[in-house]
Amino acid sequence: MLKSCGKKLLLSFVGSMLTCFLVLMADQQKGQVLSLAGAGAGLLLQPFEGSRGAGGGGGGAGLFSQLRSGASAAQSLPEVKSFSDYFTKLTRGKRDVSPGGDGALPGGKAAPSRPQLEEISPQDVFIAVKTTKKFHKSRMELLLDTWISRNQDMTFIFTDGEDEELKKRAGNVINTNCSAAHSRQALSCKMAVEYDKFIESGRKWFCHMDDDNYVNVRMLVKLLSSYLHTQDIYIGKPSLDRPIQATERISENKLHPVHFWFATGGAGFCISRGLALKMSPWASGGHFMSTAEKIRLPDDCTIGYIIESVLGVKLIRSNLFHSHLENLHQVPKTEIHNQVTLSYGMFENKRNSIHMKGAFSVEEDPSRFRSIHCLLYPDTPWCPLNTVY
Repeated sequence: MLKSCGKKLLLSFVGSMLTCFLVLMADQQKGQVLSLAGAGAGLLLQPFEGSRGAGGGGGGAGLFSQLRSGASAAQSLPEVKSFSDYFTKLTRGKRDVSPGGDGALPGGKAAPSRPQLEEISPQDVFIAVKTTKKFHKSRMELLLDTWISRNQDMTFIFTDGEDEELKKRAGNVINTNCSAAHSRQALSCKMAVEYDKFIESGRKWFCHMDDDNYVNVRMLVKLLSSYLHTQDIYIGKPSLDRPIQATERISENKLHPVHFWFATGGAGFCISRGLALKMSPWASGGHFMSTAEKIRLPDDCTIGYIIESVLGVKLIRSNLFHSHLENLHQVPKTEIHNQVTLSYGMFENKRNSIHMKGAFSVEEDPSRFRSIHCLLYPDTPWCPLNTVY
């Protein structure tokens, strides 16, 4: 009888101890979840930082930077009660960030800005503007009146003919002595000179623009400050919805198919000095022309080929760059001041430009560059006062 009671007491004691142990374990696990959610979740976010790669882009890395730059992850993410809930919130946050961490979210809203990684000034940026002599009056004068007027020291104009009037107004004018034709060889010839002049300059960033681009230099510098110029950075906007297909000539009788993304020169693109130096064997001292002939594609495609196909560095896409190849009417008026480049042109005999009221009528300002400039810099002497945009 006593033995039976002893066994029951022992079993009861063991059961009680086991129950207490399970309760303690559950409380500890709950505490770990809440601690991770409230203290920044650094351990769980490390894989996203690692996914940045050499190029520094990627949506995961962009989200990591945003969370890390805040006071705590608890301010960035809603309250979570379990691991599955936490990762659901994290995945939703990652999905909401646009590719590369820049550009715009669905609905035309601006994406959260990336944290500043390097303090740079306009003098650290080499802006190369490609033009041709026949456009000196119609296009270059417009740029000289607007954005270049405030950024002459960082702007270098690459053309194909002598023009003393242009030199008096612009200062940094380089006659490439390339053909004035709009051919693959002529375009690549100018890009080769641009590249060599940038390397000589010693500046941190090389940005190529066309003569139909308006450059918002404040936003350009802000964007580039969110990367390190010593890293492999190639940023711009593709004009195609898929990688371009090309044929690489290996030898006289051997061809090799390649495919890669490239940033269209019509929207402008930027390359860090660290990456530009790695391009040297295929781009410097006349090698750029040879590389372009190897794949028989124009200048901006050749840049993409060297960077993506040869060096294996991925293009960082940014919706802050705009060319005449897209519908510019879709750029919201309220977001104009956040864009890096804007453009204009004609599509199917219709004017393609930023749709906005401004200081000038469409007849006076068909490109809308003067109106854009007055919106961004209302203190410009020739901008009308008290204008409604």
